[in-house]
Amino acid sequence: MSEPVRHERRWLVEGAFLRLSWWEWGPASGQPVLCVHGLTRQGRDFDVIAAALAADGRRVLAVDLPGRGHSDWLPRGELYVYPTYLIALSHLMAAIGEEVDWIGTSLGGICGMLAAAAKDAPIRRMVINDVGPLIPASALARIRDYIGWQPRFDGLEELEAHLRKVHAPFGALSDDEWRAMAAHSSRRLPDGKLAFHYDPAIAGPVKSGPLEDVELWPAWAQIRCPMLVVRGADSDLLLPETFARMQAEGAATHEVEGAGHAPMLNDAGSIAAVRAFLAA
Repeated sequence: MSEPVRHERRWLVEGAFLRLSWWEWGPASGQPVLCVHGLTRQGRDFDVIAAALAADGRRVLAVDLPGRGHSDWLPRGELYVYPTYLIALSHLMAAIGEEVDWIGTSLGGICGMLAAAAKDAPIRRMVINDVGPLIPASALARIRDYIGWQPRFDGLEELEAHLRKVHAPFGALSDDEWRAMAAHSSRRLPDGKLAFHYDPAIAGPVKSGPLEDVELWPAWAQIRCPMLVVRGADSDLLLPETFARMQAEGAATHEVEGAGHAPMLNDAGSIAAVRAFLAA
């Protein structure tokens, strides 16, 4: 599998131009696919499916959202909210300069729904991975419990062991995939130890008050592009009844056995489903 190329551009927030980084696979002339990751993740999570889509001739761009990966951290934790992410992503879509297909996991799917609900959204087709217009408070509480603190690790093996425990719901990953995730999910501290790649302040909005169900049905009702919704069969975030309602309201669906929140889209069935949907 060929290595992607990293790019970056500046975007404006609170009086400062910050770096937004993304990874690219495939020919520059290919129809673009924008991949947006989950809350504590980064663009290299899409390595497997990006390589498959690039083999189809697609230009795949997997962004590191602000505060993650190689993108700059935001000046204040309060800025880690949907409107800020949408500003950053709109800069990237403007740079792409044409309609995109969107693959969004969890937070990336929420951003996708909100972007697609906007007037004249430049989104042709959308894959929403394990999130929907209803996000239960109980799932947010589980996520809140493992973010916002920065453990220090002596090496990649220790960090990988932690990821295997916290992200077990991602589904079946090979040893090589877990090792790659650990490498892309870490940053080296001045004392030589490792920490997670993301700004701990991303947890601020989640931890700032009592948790309630998040309702996005009004935005969902405004979306006009075709949608494929992927669900981990054991997911606690995309509930079966929400998944069923999304299907009843016109979305295509695909369920991943042996995964919870959120499937990595690295299994043959998910890759085939996404490829077929985006080829239409």
